[in-house]
Amino acid sequence: METTLIILKPDAVQRGLMGRIITRFEDKGLQIVGAKLMQISPELAATHYKDHNGKPFYNGLVGFMTSSPVLVMAVRGIGAITICRGMMGATFGSKAAAGTIRGDFGVSNSFNLIHGSDSPEAAARELSLFFKAGEVLDFARAGERWIYDSSSGKAE
Repeated sequence: METTLIILKPDAVQRGLMGRIITRFEDKGLQIVGAKLMQISPELAATHYKDHNGKPFYNGLVGFMTSSPVLVMAVRGIGAITICRGMMGATFGSKAAAGTIRGDFGVSNSFNLIHGSDSPEAAARELSLFFKAGEVLDFARAGERWIYDSSSGKAE
């Protein structure tokens, strides 16, 4: 099982899309194992987006991410990072395919609704920024056996 960070950005929160987006992850079979509505501080945004520091869009990105509350989630499943990124769609809503979160809900090249970790290393780093010890839970779901085929002895 892999756990990734998903952030529903200020535009998703302000547009009332949180429930519809969360439903997509749950409908896919992914497990929400941590969630909190929060206001990102400029310091936290700077740390989270440190790799973009110095790029032309950096100040606008930090300003946007601190402009309104966000919903941060820890999402778990086999291949969760790749699955979530596929569900998110291309970075720019105007270029994202229909059926993806950005393709269905976004048109802006600046406001792109959602962030998802892009690697296991990034997920570990990002999850530790937004969740304290004990805030990402580990619990069994009653329907888990209907999400992953374990008949071979290994969940797939």
